[in-house]
Amino acid sequence: MDLSPIPDPTLAELIALRPHLSRDALAGLMLDDVPLGAIADAVGTPVWVYAADTMRARYRALAGALKNLARVHYAVKANDHLAVLALFAAEGAGADVVSLGELRRVRRAGIDTRDVVFSGVGKTPDELRAALAEGVGQINVESAEELEMIAALARAMGKRAPVALRVNPDIDAGTHPKITTGRRENKFGIPAAAIPALYAHASQLAGIETLGLAVHIGSQITSAQPFRAAFAEIAALVGALRAAGQVVRRVDCGGGLGIAYRHEAALSPEAFAGALRASLDGLDLELIVEPGRWLVGPAGVLLASVVLVKHAAPYPFVVLDAAMNDLLRPALYDAWHGIVPLADAARAAAPHAIVGPVCESSDAFAAARTLPPLAPGGRVAILDVGAYGAVMSSTYNARPLAAEVMVAGGGFTVIRPRQEIADLWRGETVPEFIANRPACGGAVI
Repeated sequence: MDLSPIPDPTLAELIALRPHLSRDALAGLMLDDVPLGAIADAVGTPVWVYAADTMRARYRALAGALKNLARVHYAVKANDHLAVLALFAAEGAGADVVSLGELRRVRRAGIDTRDVVFSGVGKTPDELRAALAEGVGQINVESAEELEMIAALARAMGKRAPVALRVNPDIDAGTHPKITTGRRENKFGIPAAAIPALYAHASQLAGIETLGLAVHIGSQITSAQPFRAAFAEIAALVGALRAAGQVVRRVDCGGGLGIAYRHEAALSPEAFAGALRASLDGLDLELIVEPGRWLVGPAGVLLASVVLVKHAAPYPFVVLDAAMNDLLRPALYDAWHGIVPLADAARAAAPHAIVGPVCESSDAFAAARTLPPLAPGGRVAILDVGAYGAVMSSTYNARPLAAEVMVAGGGFTVIRPRQEIADLWRGETVPEFIANRPACGGAVI
């Protein structure tokens, strides 16, 4: 058996596998036929760029595969920009939120709260009161303790909380340990064995309307097998609950549909729909799915400029003006992202370390990436960052948040300007006991 490592895709393969990317002989790398170099010229770098038409096309492909089977609720945590939310609202998507901030965002973007599922293991009383007051369509219950808290809050408000019990099926999703959520040792959900008794209890609680079950086993899943195993367990639970006289109307099937960052054989919408149908079709259930990454991940790139090239052994360090504070995934998950020069990339390639300027050794995008020679002022696009990119950014090392741009119809719009340095301390206060004390040289702070 050949155990040699699978080679990285070439630059040509990275572009060919992504229909929204192309290369023009004069304009260089294009996203949905918009020259990325022109965006970098106008807006500067680092800058996030999202392709609206690609997001629409991916939503329609998934919704089409799930037609008459399941409703799509976009997982807001993947990318919560109002422009992205408004785009999916216009397509008819619902939303999956995990905080009051996300709930406010989807409302602002035009998604009806009746089409919102509120998930998360640590919903606060204030968040739950807001969810009840604003009429969210479903609250996913993560524990027996949370169920009692929701019931008490709903009774105090004179309302009935529409809930689904989230099942932890103890299934390995075959993904990175930090984004697996359906194992027994994970903090999410209720053990499957405890569901029948808790569901019966919930159905008798004043202030609670039991809708059904929910399950979400992880993120970036590229095989149908974990989905099939989870959905089969949910189907068995539905049967057991109904046999015990319980009403089960809805199953929230979660998200987790992965994408091809490198050479993965990503699961198609049709294969995902097939996994749903295999276990849950024909059970007279309203099905919900909560994709995030699959809809927006491939539609985003991060443009960065080369600050300098530090020649070292065994290969040079290419230092970009983008850093781990912009794109955290490589440092947090050892994630692999394609890196493509904006200009012509026909020159002979060699290994490079692609790093950022932040004072952390973990501020690295690639350890030994084969790329053509890069020089100061050159530009690259880091691919597939539309999900868990800007939304996870920080201002670590006092680095302002990068600008965000959306392309559509051959043009582009700045949807968030670059943060100014002065904005980094806007709202901060120096207390009087420090401010009134003389500083070095006798000056007053």
